Amino acid sequence: MNEPLAERLRPQTLEDYVSQTHLIGENGALTQHIKQGLIPSMILWGPPGTGKTTLANIIATQSGRPFYSLSAINSGVKDVRDIIDKAKQSGGLFTTKNPILFIDEIHRFSKSQQDSLLQAVEKGWITLFGATTENPSFEVIPALLSRCQVYILNAFDKSDLETLLKRAIENDEYLAKKSINLKETNALLRLSGGDARKLLNIFELIVNSESGESIEITDESVLKKIQNNTVRYDKTGEQHYDIISAFIKSIRGSDPNAAVYWLARMIEGGEDVKFIARRLLIAASEDIGNANPTALVIANNTFQAVSVIGNPESRILLSQCATYLACSPKSNAAYTAIGKAQQLVRETGDLSVPIDIRNAPTKLMKELGYGENYQYAHNYENNFANQEFMPDIVKNTKLYDPGNNARENAHREFLKQRWKDKYGY
Repeated sequence: MNEPLAERLRPQTLEDYVSQTHLIGENGALTQHIKQGLIPSMILWGPPGTGKTTLANIIATQSGRPFYSLSAINSGVKDVRDIIDKAKQSGGLFTTKNPILFIDEIHRFSKSQQDSLLQAVEKGWITLFGATTENPSFEVIPALLSRCQVYILNAFDKSDLETLLKRAIENDEYLAKKSINLKETNALLRLSGGDARKLLNIFELIVNSESGESIEITDESVLKKIQNNTVRYDKTGEQHYDIISAFIKSIRGSDPNAAVYWLARMIEGGEDVKFIARRLLIAASEDIGNANPTALVIANNTFQAVSVIGNPESRILLSQCATYLACSPKSNAAYTAIGKAQQLVRETGDLSVPIDIRNAPTKLMKELGYGENYQYAHNYENNFANQEFMPDIVKNTKLYDPGNNARENAHREFLKQRWKDKYGY
């Protein structure tokens, strides 16, 4: 049988469609539109194998509309215009049955290709269905995005995937002839990554690799036959930003286990180790800062080391650094301080430097009093002179507020002793 299992089991009606109840369930966002036949142009956004193409086909069939399909990989502006011309001839604006144009991987269309769709969508000559695995906010031009509703399809959960496996065993003409004992499913579910198409393809591969009509499927047998699990990770797309975000937030949240998990996801996906190391450098200062200044030293050494060592050994250094940062005390006081300072600068503009602390490299500047009353701190007790260093209009403004940790509590005590009540430490 040449047709893949995923294709043989593709649902033909909404009743057969598994998952996405938030869209097509009883109170789903799309349910009433479909029932009334008033279908908006839409972008279907979700991971691979979540039923975007299937849903588009079912909606077209149940609404009785002509259905045209293009793939952004091998289609151009001419293909789009040909379909729009056909749509205009079929009635367009004067019928609620205007054709549906489904474009798979619409994020691969260039700006000019997406521009070619605007008038047709605006005039109602076509109802556009775009499918994408990438965030449409980044990949679809604003003019087109504003003319479409965005519906998010979620990765299949465990119960959805188990339902598909059960349906495959019971309903597929080829598999129903075999005696299949699905003893364990964990390996199949984990390898699928929530991708229904991938799950069914792996399942069919396992079944076809067994001789005889009686087949027992266990986690061990699946892992023996499926040696390589390709990690879905787009180094330039949304996955890139989502996973590095999860990585940094795990470190910030003091969870070394989650940190090394997301680190592994990036490494297995082929991420640039120097990119990861750069983000560790930022985290060491932004999220740890003066609570543990050594974190920045370690992060910087890690960056230097991975730049020299490269793969695969860099994973060890990155893991050491990530777990160290996750286990460090945390403070964002330095990060917050510069943010407050920049906001103050934006609000107050280019205030003059107090004359006492200006540089005086020329005779004229000295005659004008530049630096004349500057108090050299080392000439005073405890190396401290109680002098104003801020412009007069913003003096006494506290920007750095030490965090509540051992090191920064020491900073707070030091500042309190020096400045007394000036900054409220």
